[in-house]
Amino acid sequence: MDDLEAAVPFYEQLTGEAANRFQFAGLELAAVGAFLLFTGSEEAAGRFAGVAATLSVPDLDQAISGAVAAGATLVAAAMPTPNGHRAVLRHPDGGVYEYVSR
Repeated sequence: MDDLEAAVPFYEQLTGEAANRFQFAGLELAAVGAFLLFTGSEEAAGRFAGVAATLSVPDLDQAISGAVAAGATLVAAAMPTPNGHRAVLRHPDGGVYEYVSR
């Protein structure tokens, strides 16, 4: 995303929620409802380019165990972030998803 500041008001209006802004891994991020927006250098953003979507889950450990039991592969183990905890999984169809629990 080229202009996080310009994008945030749309998502705040869409969701009716205020953005929770934070920094992580060289990126500027804004969590707005179920949306996670980010901007940063091409190098920093490139580390997340393979992620098809970020999914908000109520219980990260349960989501990981359920996905792995169904055939997913853990790409990046659960770790704390300024927005909660996150993990990255590759689904059996090859899609890569970030799971986040607040």
